[in-house]
Amino acid sequence: MMDDKDIKAYHKMIDKLEKQTKVKGLKKSNKYNYITGKQLTDHESGTRVYDIVGTRLPSVTTILGATKNQDFIKQWKAKVGEQEADRIKNHSSNRGTAMHKFLEHYILGTGYDDLTSIGQEASPMADKIIEIGLAPVEEYYGSEVTLHYPGLYAGSTDLVCLHNGMETIVDFKQSNRPKREEWIEDYYMQIAMYSMAHDYVYGSKIEQGVIMVCTPDLYYQEFKTQGADLRAWKHKALKRIDMYYDLMHDEKEKTTPMKAEDFTNER
Repeated sequence: MMDDKDIKAYHKMIDKLEKQTKVKGLKKSNKYNYITGKQLTDHESGTRVYDIVGTRLPSVTTILGATKNQDFIKQWKAKVGEQEADRIKNHSSNRGTAMHKFLEHYILGTGYDDLTSIGQEASPMADKIIEIGLAPVEEYYGSEVTLHYPGLYAGSTDLVCLHNGMETIVDFKQSNRPKREEWIEDYYMQIAMYSMAHDYVYGSKIEQGVIMVCTPDLYYQEFKTQGADLRAWKHKALKRIDMYYDLMHDEKEKTTPMKAEDFTNER
C-alpha cells in the first residue's frame, strides 16, 4: 500500500513524464550538413580521440587537459584526499552527463526522463538552463555536433544555433558552485576551438560563444564571448594546440607508435 507521500510522488512523476513527452523542441534548421565521427579511447592513456572519415584526431578536451596547469587540482586533491576527490569528480561527471541528456532530448523534442537519484538531481538543473539560457535561441543547426579542424583536433559541441540573431556555439556546464570568470579559461578556449573548426569546415562565421552553467541549487550563470574577445581566445587556444603537439613530439621520441588495437569504440 502506498501512503499519501508515495501517492504524491507518483503523481508528480506522471505529471513530469507527460510534460516531457509533450515537449516541442527547438526549431530546426538544416543550414549545415554535419559530418559524423566516432569517439575512441586509447586503452593505455585513457585519452579521447575522434575518427573523422578514417583520420584520428585528438579531442579538444584531451588537448586542453594535457596542457593545463595542474597545480590547483593537485592542491585540491591533497586537501580533500584522493578518495574523496574521486567521489566528487565521479558524481559531478555523472550529474553532468544526465543534465546533458535532458537538454539534448528537450532540444530534439523527444520525451525523456531519468528516475535515478542522479537524474532527479540533474533534471531541475536542465530545466533552469532551458528556462533562461535557451529562451533567446531562434533556431538550431545541430545538437551534440562533432566538429573537427583537419589535421589538428576534433570535439563534440552541445549546440550550434542562432542565438539573439547571431550564429553561436553553446556549451552546457554543471558546477558544484558558482564560477568566477578567471576559473573558466579552458571553457572559453573550448568554445574558440569549436568555432574555428566550424568556420573552417563549413565556411560559416560563428559570431558568439555562450557558456551556460547551473549548480545543483539552481544558480544559473551565463558567460559570453564575441568579437575581439572571441578572436583573443582563438589565439590563446592556438598556443595550447602548439604546446600539445610539442609535447606529443617529445613523447613520440620515447615511445612506440600506437596501434589500431590500442583503441576501442566509446560510442
